[in-house]
Amino acid sequence: MRYAYYPGCTIETTAVEFGRSTDAVCEALNIELVEIEDWNCCGASSAHNLDHELSLRLPGRNVGLAQKEGLDIVAPCPACYQNVLAADLRLREDAVWRGEMERMLGFTYTGQGRTRHLLEILSEPEMLQTIRGRVKRPLTGLKVVSYYGCVLVRPPAITGWDDPEHPVRMDRVVEALGAEAVDWSYKVDCCGASLTLSRGEIVGQLTTRLGQAAREAGADVAACACGICQINLDTRQAGEDKVPAMYITELMALAFDLPVMGKLYGRHTVDPRPVLRARGLA
Repeated sequence: MRYAYYPGCTIETTAVEFGRSTDAVCEALNIELVEIEDWNCCGASSAHNLDHELSLRLPGRNVGLAQKEGLDIVAPCPACYQNVLAADLRLREDAVWRGEMERMLGFTYTGQGRTRHLLEILSEPEMLQTIRGRVKRPLTGLKVVSYYGCVLVRPPAITGWDDPEHPVRMDRVVEALGAEAVDWSYKVDCCGASLTLSRGEIVGQLTTRLGQAAREAGADVAACACGICQINLDTRQAGEDKVPAMYITELMALAFDLPVMGKLYGRHTVDPRPVLRARGLA
């Protein structure tokens, strides 16, 4: 199973835990990630505020580069996923814009591949079966809330996820690892995203509410599939009883008993090891 891999800018910086655990987990599952050669920033959360055309042309270039591999594009970052998805949709539907991009970049758009988020791939029925077979240390007794954030599953007309208000794909992965997927009402609530840079007090309020809701639901850990959601939960929660925020791929690496986890725990502000030890998992 091979994919054209668009890692995005944060995978080697603020979301390095996501990047390292993604690499390890995909290798364990025989998923080959072929990094797109010479990829560029997709514009992240700022380009669309400054220049709408630029916010589409940046990821549009990555779509053109990915076509060389003739594979579906996979992105671990929800913002990257959304931006590449939006550019690909415009290439498909806007012939004039497509022609401009083809002339600018010197390629012919074929529409052969499609853009997918990493979690979408990991939660397919066949892959869930593979995940169950790869588990060496079942996460028995660990209670996990799945936190998707507000970007990943929206807008539903474009993303096509299972349910934009109550998605369950991550829950299925959690259960495949042997953990208990705890239901709660905050799966797709906003963490404040990049407001952490300009209005940190708002992000503090939002993430503290999320942490308290997770505790009220009985969760030990919040599973994330977004770099900014994870870092906001990890660094902005107030109070003493903070909920550890771990990437879903970190939980997978833990259940697969992969050595990479030993290098990642120390990068967490809210250390997940105490609760993992209490469950006999660390």
